[in-house]
Amino acid sequence: MPGSGRGFPVVLVVQEIFGVHAHIQDVCRRLAQQGYLAIAPSLFERQGDVSSLPDIASILPVVSLVPDDQVLADLDATVAWVGADARANISRLGITGFCWGGRITWLYAAHNPRLKAGVAWYGRLSTPATTLQPLVPLALARELKAPVLGLYGGQDEGIPLEAIEAMQQALQAAGSSSRIVIYPDAPHGFHADYRPTYRPEAAADGWLRLLEWFRSNGV
Repeated sequence: MPGSGRGFPVVLVVQEIFGVHAHIQDVCRRLAQQGYLAIAPSLFERQGDVSSLPDIASILPVVSLVPDDQVLADLDATVAWVGADARANISRLGITGFCWGGRITWLYAAHNPRLKAGVAWYGRLSTPATTLQPLVPLALARELKAPVLGLYGGQDEGIPLEAIEAMQQALQAAGSSSRIVIYPDAPHGFHADYRPTYRPEAAADGWLRLLEWFRSNGV
């Protein structure tokens, strides 16, 4: 958060599958530089510490054990905790997330009526439901309680354009003010400046869109 003052709007920052690592911490700092109180809860804590795992193949089994209802409850608890701090103004609440956290952003926008806006970076939209993770963003378009800006790469090998287009159609059919921006040449993870997938122009444009989306929606 900024070094002085109070009543800062609050942004929940939801991690990638890699946990609350340096990149997610840096996103929080960047938001603080824009006047926000940004907070990134560690949402895999009960299932395991992914920071010490060597690769994606070893991380995914841990992630698969994280229940949707646990994540939503933990985000609610995070809001309640930070709301007790006079420096926070949770009446101006936003959420953003990346990859795994992008999906969670859609879910939380359908969950919390107090949310003002969300920005979902390349979160999966139509992955099959499981017992622990039964919620599918594509099925929640009519349940969104806050507008979501989706930022997606046209070259994302894990999220086909067909899924993105289906979500766009579902949002339109629901009369939602949410919208999706597609960067045609960007792969998955284009905001992750520590990975080869980083695309500076798309990342910078997406960041400016995030700031405008939050400000225009009361965050």
